Amino acid sequence: MIVPRRAVAGPTALLVFLVCAIAVARADQTYHVDGSDTYQIGGRDLRSEIAYSGTQRLSVRPVGKARRFVAHAEYLRNDQGTHERATASFESTILPNGEQLDGSNNDPDYLTVLNQPFAVQLDPATMRDIAHLAGSVPFDFPSPMTGVPLHGTLRHVGAATLNGEAVIGVAFDASGPLNGALPDHPELALAGRIRMNGTAYYTEAGALLLALDATLSISGNVVGDARRDPVDITYKRSLKALPAGSQAEAVVGSKPTAKPQLR
Repeated sequence: MIVPRRAVAGPTALLVFLVCAIAVARADQTYHVDGSDTYQIGGRDLRSEIAYSGTQRLSVRPVGKARRFVAHAEYLRNDQGTHERATASFESTILPNGEQLDGSNNDPDYLTVLNQPFAVQLDPATMRDIAHLAGSVPFDFPSPMTGVPLHGTLRHVGAATLNGEAVIGVAFDASGPLNGALPDHPELALAGRIRMNGTAYYTEAGALLLALDATLSISGNVVGDARRDPVDITYKRSLKALPAGSQAEAVVGSKPTAKPQLR
């Protein structure tokens, strides 16, 4: 999976996921995406890793007074040496009041820009609040995988440029308890902790997400097992916008050449 897509009300209301219905529309954006899922169960008993690499295109279209976001990804899935080409898609509609209505979700590997813990676009007021954050701001929000509350902080990490465009960075770190099964491993009932952290960069002009690095870590023990085998699971996702001139040539497995440069 930077601004969490959901947040509590109160002093941290700036975290609520809003998309500005009056924002200036921009051309479709193409991203390079990388990711990995690492599982370690029972010490030396079981270890596996799945790697992902590909590209995706995000389109934004007005639908009356609302805005419709559609992301399509093409990527290579490497499951411990077994390679498979795959596709993913995700759709969301943002109402004029900022409410997000998720539509079709065909993204089982959590790779599209719309299926991340970070909002894809922010409203101008939220961008101003982020730019003027002093220190860390505490807040709570539900885990994207389990729904349990995570408690953490949000902080401004400075301005930068990406592909020649001015961006504002924001970092996020939160954790909480985990008790129950995981969506992609329903056979495992765990008791432990879940932590999510990452950094994202939004354009100053349009408040669109251009880059993110997010990590979700789970550590615990198997419940109902006499041995209470230890379990460590790490999900990593990285997205970076490709330069406008290279969008047409973007292909599965291509590597981004630009990183945010601090100003």
